[in-house]
Amino acid sequence: MIPRILIIAGSDSGGGAGIQADVKTVTMLGGHPMTAITAITAQNTRGVEAVLPVPPEMVVRQMACVAEDIGIDAVKIGMIGSAETVSVVADELAHGLYGDAIVFDPVMVATSGARLADSRTVAAMARLARMSRVVTPNLPELAVLCGRERLDADSVIPAAVALAREFGTTLLVKGGHAADEFVVDRLIDRDGVRTIWTHPRIDTRHTHGTGCTLASGIAAGLATGMPLGDAVGRAIAFVQAALAHAPGLGAGHGPMGHALGGVPFATWKAACPD
Repeated sequence: MIPRILIIAGSDSGGGAGIQADVKTVTMLGGHPMTAITAITAQNTRGVEAVLPVPPEMVVRQMACVAEDIGIDAVKIGMIGSAETVSVVADELAHGLYGDAIVFDPVMVATSGARLADSRTVAAMARLARMSRVVTPNLPELAVLCGRERLDADSVIPAAVALAREFGTTLLVKGGHAADEFVVDRLIDRDGVRTIWTHPRIDTRHTHGTGCTLASGIAAGLATGMPLGDAVGRAIAFVQAALAHAPGLGAGHGPMGHALGGVPFATWKAACPD
């Protein structure tokens, strides 16, 4: 059976991030995407102009409707909208219809810099983190989750290990926000660093939706029974491919090229294994 992935996230009217990026990613990686939309945004490559949250009861209705009929092999959680929505989503996930292959991308700030989660929502996110197989913060989000304004290079791993112990989960700490020549992504659990991926930074402004794409790619892998490390490695490679095929749309942070210019992902990966 085709792997079934439920995506709980916001809609991006520009098609670069959010539900739109998630659906494209899961489809390209061979899964069947289902959606519970938490918010509608008016945005483009230059920024977010407006956000309209979906009522929490409607978010849960979307989740339950597909879970009871189609079934769920993995869940990806992205932009959550409000503390109230966090609470009802966590309650619904606890019902047992959704399994434990949950990937939580704690979306707090858009690529453009727009804030997408208030302090109450951030505080409530801890409950979702404790329910997740893996949490995928970038460096600014890791600092927020730790209650710090920022983290220096020496404090990233200790902070992530402390959070992994607090939440009882594994963190994929993304390195895209660092200024280094190479991007370093670290999979960290309560015992320390498990795996490190290092890859050259692609010089492009078309990076909108990288975090959404990565988290959905991981969920698509977990839905097939892939070990976490393998799912993360494949998802990172897919993000690299999508960045390389960005179509160059918009005047700001443009969308990636999830369709890979018509090249099957397996073919691209075979040609660029590292």
